[in-house]
Amino acid sequence: MSVLLQFIHHHGSQGDQSLVKTITFACTHFTVAFTVAYLLTGDIIIGSLLAMIEPAINTIAYFFHEKLWSRSGGTEDGAVKVVDPADVRPPEGCPCYPAADGMNA
Repeated sequence: MSVLLQFIHHHGSQGDQSLVKTITFACTHFTVAFTVAYLLTGDIIIGSLLAMIEPAINTIAYFFHEKLWSRSGGTEDGAVKVVDPADVRPPEGCPCYPAADGMNA
């Protein structure tokens, strides 16, 4: 099965809403792109052409961005994982933070 079909095949069956989210994003993006292009050019034909090309490509890129985001540790709602500040260490030898023994490096 092709990579694209694997992404789309079971969409929505396990709570994955990224395809629905992509479609609503596309509608919003087309509307905004047309409005901006029309206001800049004053021409409905040019505004329509610009509004179709850029968002179409961007929508495809967004879909794959969502898939990569969910695989890389981001969540479906866009939240990121919370890190305990105690687990974060400054770079070794950084003069801005005290060394482990309490003295500046």
